[in-house]
Amino acid sequence: MKAGDTQGLNGFAARANVDLTIVGPEGPLEAGIVDLFRENGRKIFGPTAGAARIESSKAFAKKIMSDAGVATATATLHSNIDSAKHAARAMGAPLVIKASGLAAGKGVVVAQSIEEADRAVEMILGDRVFGDAGAQLLVEEFMEGEELSLFAITDGTNVIPLLAAQDHKRLLDGDLGPNTGGMGAYAPVSAARTELIDEITDRILLPTLVALKNAGHPFTGLLYAGLMLTDHGPKVVEFNCRFGDPETQTILPLMKSSLLELATLVAAGESIEKSKTLEWSAECSVTTVLAARGYPDSPHLGDSIRLPAPPRGIHVFHAGTGRSASGEIVTAGGRVLGVTGVAATMEEAAARSRAYAERVTFDGKQMRRDIAYRELERHARAS
Repeated sequence: MKAGDTQGLNGFAARANVDLTIVGPEGPLEAGIVDLFRENGRKIFGPTAGAARIESSKAFAKKIMSDAGVATATATLHSNIDSAKHAARAMGAPLVIKASGLAAGKGVVVAQSIEEADRAVEMILGDRVFGDAGAQLLVEEFMEGEELSLFAITDGTNVIPLLAAQDHKRLLDGDLGPNTGGMGAYAPVSAARTELIDEITDRILLPTLVALKNAGHPFTGLLYAGLMLTDHGPKVVEFNCRFGDPETQTILPLMKSSLLELATLVAAGESIEKSKTLEWSAECSVTTVLAARGYPDSPHLGDSIRLPAPPRGIHVFHAGTGRSASGEIVTAGGRVLGVTGVAATMEEAAARSRAYAERVTFDGKQMRRDIAYRELERHARAS
């Protein structure tokens, strides 16, 4: 059964008497799986289709942030190639071109020149490489700074932030190459001090929830803020409406508190106001993503994967894998595996993740070998 078959999943939940459903992908949320399950009295963790527009429509998200007074990049919305190109020239390079709809994390082009911006506009609006997700696009200001990913559990009014992580979006070492859905992540992030998390909660997360409620789309579930830490404070790059990867694979191995307990409360429509502060391991976590050859444009499927037994301190998360007719594990998507190393120090966690990732083999394997480099540089400067 496919994730987009909301009716089929609803029927399965009824037959299997499922107590709680936690939605992972954004597609079923956009398709209204939460609305459907709730209509049938089933507990489900995630936002309604209306609230999920905070991710499924970047235009809607910008409107919500404007209403909430939330800091974000200046942007203009376009459905016409000429007007988008004119806006790009008015903005000046570098700038960002974004498909407004869901594009599996690949609908963003950071253009270093107007010529590159023009090609992105033509690709999205003209060639429709992202289908209906590219019916509109944003021409957006390029923000300088360091990125931060912050997940928060919310009942629609109250929020409980999880441990902050930092994603590595570009395909190649040194943050070069095209944008991807994420090539690796690490946690904790030393820049994410308690004061910063409090500021993000008070000035970004809570006002956004109020604006969504005022718009008639109260948000419950997991609100994921992709942030840029600029010289003028944290600004929103984008919102997601569900657990994102590779940050989830990085954060959850460090979580000592019960995620299930919180998810159950939210799914049941109860308040999390009196929930206890979350407890986290003092260890560090680094995830290296292994991607298929041709990713992100045209990932090759069906390549045989050799997967050695993981040693202590390594978690292997299957993402784009499948089984061949002969039973072999093969590539079945763009981002194939997430290799998470957990250790007492960031240096050791990064080394563990990278060492095991190197041992996994399949034709055309792509991986970054510098995940957590900013944090490691900070550690080196402090020592």
